[in-house]
Amino acid sequence: MQGRTHTSDQKLDATDIRTDGLILRLAPDAWRPYLLLLRIDRPAGWWLLLLPCWWGVGMASPGLPDASLIALFFAGAFSMRGAGCVFNDIIDRDFDAKVARTALRPIPSGQISVARAFIFFNLICLAGLMVLLQFNTFSIWLGVAALVPLAVYPFMKRYVDFPQLFMGLGFNWGALLGWAAVSGQLSLAPGILYVAGIAWTLGYDTIYAHQDKEDDALVGVKSLALRLGDNTRPWLALFYVITIALIVTAGTVAGLSWAFYIAMTLPALHLFWQVATVDLDNPKDCLSKFRLSRDFGLLVFAAIVLGRVIT
Repeated sequence: MQGRTHTSDQKLDATDIRTDGLILRLAPDAWRPYLLLLRIDRPAGWWLLLLPCWWGVGMASPGLPDASLIALFFAGAFSMRGAGCVFNDIIDRDFDAKVARTALRPIPSGQISVARAFIFFNLICLAGLMVLLQFNTFSIWLGVAALVPLAVYPFMKRYVDFPQLFMGLGFNWGALLGWAAVSGQLSLAPGILYVAGIAWTLGYDTIYAHQDKEDDALVGVKSLALRLGDNTRPWLALFYVITIALIVTAGTVAGLSWAFYIAMTLPALHLFWQVATVDLDNPKDCLSKFRLSRDFGLLVFAAIVLGRVIT
């Protein structure tokens, strides 16, 4: 690693793996590496994949969102985020072995072979397909199309300084899919909501990438954290201003009521607080702010639902 090595103690101190959760403590030993491969210990990722789906469902619904659609998207986001993690870890296994935060993940640490990881990946994709087949025909094909940006993303950190953009293209596809699952088609509002989600991802994943900026620079991984450096904070502010502006615009196009605009002040203030307080040189604080992105997404979903049920 260009002169830098990690001892076992350093890896244990820096690792992002947490084994103290109830599920992992109760799971049989043979299951634990696979559960860790799914990031069962870190639910923030599937929330960030799920919430744009709920936004789309809520904005397209004439009243309260259909509970069955909410549940289906929950199951689909969980399975596809798990599949994405496995695929990403297979592709990045050599990089992960050189970074303290990721070196103890199941594949780079040798707990799961690449061959077994591929089999596991296919099983999870099959589960995701079973969920997707519950939607209307237009949504099924739209969901299949989502595989393109999701598959491309893991490779982008090798070639471009803004892999967060490609993550945003995949992670926010649910804004389109959620709308289509309700209406059977797409229109301007979900398109605007999709772009808003991409801007949101540029913000939260840049914060996340600041955890690894030193190791990434050494191993050759690219990110906006490295590209923006000390200028990151004003860029975060810009990304988040665009996020709020576009979500509000999408709500206007979709015909949400006055309650939506009032409720949107809370997620806007939340993002303002994140930008103002994040310590980009403190990995723990970066991770904490990243995890709080779930709360922002839930506040937006609540605002959308209020904009439909309160007239």
